[in-house]
Amino acid sequence: MGIQTELYSWAAFLLIPFTYRMETAMFRFGSKQEELMPAFRTAALSILFSTFLFAGIMLYFSSAFANWLEYPQLQHYIVWIILIVALDALVAIPFALLRLQERALNFALIKIVNMLSYLGMVFFFVKAGPYLYEHQLLGATYWFSPNLGIGYVFIANLLANIITLFMLLPSYFGLFKSSRDQPFFDQVLWKKMMLYAGPLIIVGLAGVVNEVLDRTLLKTLLPGDLDSRLAQVGIYGACYKIAIFMNLLTQAFNYAAEPFFFKHAAKDGSRQLYADVALLFSIIGSLVFLGVMVFMDIFQYFVAAPYREGITIVPILLMANLCLGLYYSLATWYKLADKTSIGAYISIFGALITIVGNLLLIPWLGYMGAAWATLACYASMLIVCYLLGQRYYPVPYPITKILSYMAAALICYFLYQWLRNQFAAASFLSFALAALVWLLYLAGVWIFEGKNLMKIVRR
Repeated sequence: MGIQTELYSWAAFLLIPFTYRMETAMFRFGSKQEELMPAFRTAALSILFSTFLFAGIMLYFSSAFANWLEYPQLQHYIVWIILIVALDALVAIPFALLRLQERALNFALIKIVNMLSYLGMVFFFVKAGPYLYEHQLLGATYWFSPNLGIGYVFIANLLANIITLFMLLPSYFGLFKSSRDQPFFDQVLWKKMMLYAGPLIIVGLAGVVNEVLDRTLLKTLLPGDLDSRLAQVGIYGACYKIAIFMNLLTQAFNYAAEPFFFKHAAKDGSRQLYADVALLFSIIGSLVFLGVMVFMDIFQYFVAAPYREGITIVPILLMANLCLGLYYSLATWYKLADKTSIGAYISIFGALITIVGNLLLIPWLGYMGAAWATLACYASMLIVCYLLGQRYYPVPYPITKILSYMAAALICYFLYQWLRNQFAAASFLSFALAALVWLLYLAGVWIFEGKNLMKIVRR
């Protein structure tokens, strides 16, 4: 688990230079109907060329990368990770096109097919494969290697990405439908897109530092031999997955928010709309935080028993991802105002907090220190982004309400813990109490904010 966690962290790093934020540049220069296809063709052709170039160079040096990561015997893992990232890059622009066209159903369907394909093949290789091999069924002795172990997780990911690329190939066919008055590849537009995306590459790299550097630093800074350190990384990575419910909300919001904000930028009342969206996200995020925490007796089963000793990091990471989602909502201002360089400075500031926080806290608190460093980073970036945004692109965010709902969720969680310790030791009573606390919070939100929320949703 530790090896898998670390390698996927490096995959997140690689995806930024592979895509160089061209999808965001496409949102900026393709938000109008007449601009959409020229921006898509230019971005897609650029990514096609660079992906084959970058992947070829990295595959050539894959042995050196394996030695540097202290996995000299696992070069094939490095090769698979590079191919996975390359396929992710090739589908990034077609996915961006679906988002700009507001084809949410198609987008979600392809993402779900990718997920189900991946999970199905993981189950097949990890569970069915050994059985078929042992009983010599379906020719498994020829295609299954019991020594490959977690390597099949990467193979499943690679095959799922190939399926996704095939589903998105019709988007690439649109490259050949340029009109006579439009160039096949617009060099002038490409230069504008690259100038716009340049600072966002720094934003992306710094963002990945904030998100995944802790796994690599845990491997480096924790005491003990390599195996024991990787075991701690595995525990951290497994329990981090419980926070995926907040991460899913954050990612879904980010997928929809960028094209949505760009399309409404020139409309009357757009800034009030941005403020309302931030309030709505904070309320939904607070409900997710409280729901996961009070029903932790259920959610803990998303990780196997040997990893559950790290569950104490979950509330910290949930709140960190809630801050990250709010940051995504507020950070749109520097993209709308064409001040992406300020976004780069904010991201570098966050990366410095991540690095210093991990260096100071991991030797002292272990993986708990990594979780606190993550929260400190995202909360600090949120505060700085809000303050700078009010100077360069003022939006009337209801900060008091946002903070009140987040604080109320924390208070309800601590109240639940106290009541459970006092009166609800039995599982049934604990679940009933959890449901009661969550429903009371929901009722409070509806009483104080119901009419306003309905207006926001209708808009």
